[in-house]
Amino acid sequence: MEASVIHPKTLQPLQRKEIPLFVKSFINPLLPGTSVSKGADLEPQLPCYIIKKNQLLLSLSSLDFSFIMEEHISEIFALFHKHKLKVNLIQNSAISFSVCIEDKFGNFEEVKNILAKKFKISFNENVSLYTIRHFDEKAREIVETNKTVLLKQISRETLQVVTKE
Repeated sequence: MEASVIHPKTLQPLQRKEIPLFVKSFINPLLPGTSVSKGADLEPQLPCYIIKKNQLLLSLSSLDFSFIMEEHISEIFALFHKHKLKVNLIQNSAISFSVCIEDKFGNFEEVKNILAKKFKISFNENVSLYTIRHFDEKAREIVETNKTVLLKQISRETLQVVTKE
């Protein structure tokens, strides 16, 4: 397989059947390749970047200061699904719900009008979502320098940052 980027949906059947993927350089095909398989960690663990541009950051809170409950979130996701808005990041608390979405089909305005009937809405258009697997301080600096950080999530091995240039 020759690809500069391998789409996750291509890897899912291999992962399900636990079939290793052998990757070689097509710049230098005589070099030894790398086998990627279940349980095998990449060494050394270098930061891996995914950048999604032209995103929308939408934040919702209740109009009456009540909690945003599971039924609200379910309703929001059903609305996103119906209007083909792709969710790339979620941040939730008892009183607010933020989501980074992709609006390939131009349906956000309609969704925003529907949500405005039940929620207080704020949003930022044309933001970038950076996902860094195996992040370190240098990787964090690279994506945050000279940008306004609107939302940040850190888990054990992954950093996600929504920025405005």
